[in-house]
Amino acid sequence: MKILLATRKSPLALIQTEMVAAHLRASIPGAECELLKMVTTGDRQAEWSLTKQGGKGLFTAELEQALLRGEAHVAVHSCKDLPGEIVAGLVVAGYMPREDVRDVLVLREGVTTPATIATGSPRRQMQVKKLFPAATFTEIRGNVDTRLKKIAAGAADATILARAGMNRLGIHSWPGVTFRPLNLDESVPAVGQGAIAIQSRTEDAARFAAVLDAATARSVTVERALQAALGGGCQMAFAAHVAGDRLYFFHEKTGIRTLPLTDADYAAPAVTAARVLKELGLS
Repeated sequence: MKILLATRKSPLALIQTEMVAAHLRASIPGAECELLKMVTTGDRQAEWSLTKQGGKGLFTAELEQALLRGEAHVAVHSCKDLPGEIVAGLVVAGYMPREDVRDVLVLREGVTTPATIATGSPRRQMQVKKLFPAATFTEIRGNVDTRLKKIAAGAADATILARAGMNRLGIHSWPGVTFRPLNLDESVPAVGQGAIAIQSRTEDAARFAAVLDAATARSVTVERALQAALGGGCQMAFAAHVAGDRLYFFHEKTGIRTLPLTDADYAAPAVTAARVLKELGLS
């Protein structure tokens, strides 16, 4: 059985899709996997401000259209790129086991208190502003290695990257910069951060879901329920991360909050999301 996997062409996207392909080959008898490499609007518009343009679907829409047209069987996404609402006819079939979810502060060598921080993410800006109140922010685009080179060259004192992507790329150090992982009470990760999402047509989901990671799905489903309830895209300073019996939550109106979760909360994600938003005065 041939399985066509739609993916972006970035180095990280290709590594993640190869990971999914290897897992499907090992898990589904007779599976042959082939990558369908695509360029998304977000890739083409490298100079766009994702915040100003609206980041919703910029890195996913072309892959989703390939699924709907029947050109691919699954699309592989960094889960944090996926909008809260999925296109009709498609679902997230499941996830690969989650990587380290933390954000990493990347500092130009010799800098301990950055004056300029390159990140266009409102979520990251508002949280790191608490750590460095005097800092100013600038936009930065490009692949992970491009961003690291820019900081090392002095484009800004610091930037913030996801530890998961760096780990998958095998980047544990870089000339001219130092890495400082941020704890969950310093920077709550984006919804789905560290998770690779496997999307399919609704009718195909069951055959893929059976071989994907149930623990990651359990946590990310609650996070995505909060995202959908808020209607959040890149423009909103919002974050949610579920770890065991804890929800780490950030919103521009509430700051960082930590709330307990029970098995009942996991069993009804939409109900849980509505309750949490009501408790925090966001609905």
